[in-house]
Amino acid sequence: MHILIVEDEPPIADFLERGLKAEGYAISCVADGVEGERLAQAGEVDLVILDLMLPRRDGFEVLAQIRRTRPHLPVIVLTARGETKDKVAGLDHGATDYLTKPFAFDELAARVRAHLRDRDEASSTRLQTGDIRLDLVSRRVERGGTPIQLSATEFSLLTYFMRHPGQVLPRKEILRAVWGYRHDADTSVVGVYVGYLRRKLALPGRPAPIETVRSVGYRLLTRA
Repeated sequence: MHILIVEDEPPIADFLERGLKAEGYAISCVADGVEGERLAQAGEVDLVILDLMLPRRDGFEVLAQIRRTRPHLPVIVLTARGETKDKVAGLDHGATDYLTKPFAFDELAARVRAHLRDRDEASSTRLQTGDIRLDLVSRRVERGGTPIQLSATEFSLLTYFMRHPGQVLPRKEILRAVWGYRHDADTSVVGVYVGYLRRKLALPGRPAPIETVRSVGYRLLTRA
């Protein structure tokens, strides 16, 4: 599990980083809102610990943007702003949890475990790579909040890509996984359906993040 800490006070950031690494988490730590927002939206973190009073971009703005692009990402606000109105504002902006400084590390660690457990239980039927989200139960697909209508085969193909983000997938492996062919067969159908998928996932000025790896197969990029 990868946790992003967005905190501009070095002693607190260092304390959090060392403590959470000791709990077994991978940690990224940044000290301003702009960089925190960028990393949170990159799709490579599982939970964010977010201060509100940040340089370059206010924590509330960062939180609102995260909610627009990654609505299911757990965000724990950790701040010195402890008045009731601040807590209400944080939760209204989409915070998963709100903890005030000073804080007990054991309590923070327990909340991190709880929210990651909740996220895993919820995401067992949901996949997300970059700004693409797929729900296996409702069979809904969105990119950047825009609904995408896929055929059954296109949905299965995208599901396979999203279960292996960033990996180069040979055409024969895709053919076996999506179409069930287990012997040598014409793999041209894979290219045809990748083409269909690319056209449907493309948004104005933003092509579909599916890369062709020459002579091998395809890769779903983790960043659009």
